[in-house]
Amino acid sequence: MTPTIELIYFDGCANVDPARANLCDALSGLDRATEWQEWEQGDPASPPHAREYGSPTILVNGHDVTGVGAGVAAPACRADGAPSIETINNALERAR
Repeated sequence: MTPTIELIYFDGCANVDPARANLCDALSGLDRATEWQEWEQGDPASPPHAREYGSPTILVNGHDVTGVGAGVAAPACRADGAPSIETINNALERAR
């Protein structure tokens, strides 16, 4: 089964590019092609759940790879920065 992967961010957050790069690196190690959906929090087309996370957040099957979860009231950069490749890989393993 292919996991659902989402990258949630807002424009201007310095951690978005490192998160995207870490996600690419984590996915490159998989034995199957995997895609993800990106949601920019300021885009009206983004789903409501995308506005509930700090930037950047990577969700695998609806779960924050860091285990932090939702609850942000306004766009903010995460204090913990971009999720690491190892953290993303661990979440992908759990999703198998």
